[in-house]
Amino acid sequence: MAINPLNVSRRSALRGAAAGLTGALLAATSTACTPQGTPTVPSTDTTPSPNTAGPDQSGQRVLLAYFSRAGENYYYGDRTNLEVGNTEVLAGMISTLIPCQVHRIEAAEPYPDSYDATVARNVREQDEDARPAISNPLPSIEQYDTVILASGIWNVRAPMIMTTFTEDYEFAGKTVYPVTTHAMSGLGNTISDYGQSCPGATIGEGLAVKGEEVRDAGAAVESWLQRTGLLQTR
Repeated sequence: MAINPLNVSRRSALRGAAAGLTGALLAATSTACTPQGTPTVPSTDTTPSPNTAGPDQSGQRVLLAYFSRAGENYYYGDRTNLEVGNTEVLAGMISTLIPCQVHRIEAAEPYPDSYDATVARNVREQDEDARPAISNPLPSIEQYDTVILASGIWNVRAPMIMTTFTEDYEFAGKTVYPVTTHAMSGLGNTISDYGQSCPGATIGEGLAVKGEEVRDAGAAVESWLQRTGLLQTR
């Protein structure tokens, strides 16, 4: 799902969740690495694999940690039901191109399938500066040199559960790459937010893909991986 990073006040976002602009709030929510609902995904070739934990071509060990929401999503001003979230699709593309350990961040209290209900919950969490609990935390990220943090953008920010994740670990000396799916807000505030919640980390070039365009983003993903050095040009 993709909650759009519109620069709208949180309270007005809640009030206008059903409207076109506010509807964009959830549009940035993740797509997935497996087939979605509407439109359908032709195959599951992009499903993230948790078994590729070896070093990449530069010798670095890479963690791809992502949060993705399926269910009712924003889609070109309307709504669509996704069996697989947009960020999960994007994570799958990345994981097929580079060796990385994939970790899907799961909320202890799952987000609802309803778009409007998720908008409302997100507004509350942002207003309260909440840290939603994670049901499957990693024991450590010490072994990784590079961490790719992927999520949708909900009301200009990554979902608050991403801050729960980053604040649980030590990022000093690591390189962090923000990856987002969105409706209109690109990377949103992820650069500054991860800079604060990952003290001592180097924040690298991010990748932002519109939720509706994720399935056609292969070339953009490969180009970004090459620019960051995560994928070496042959």
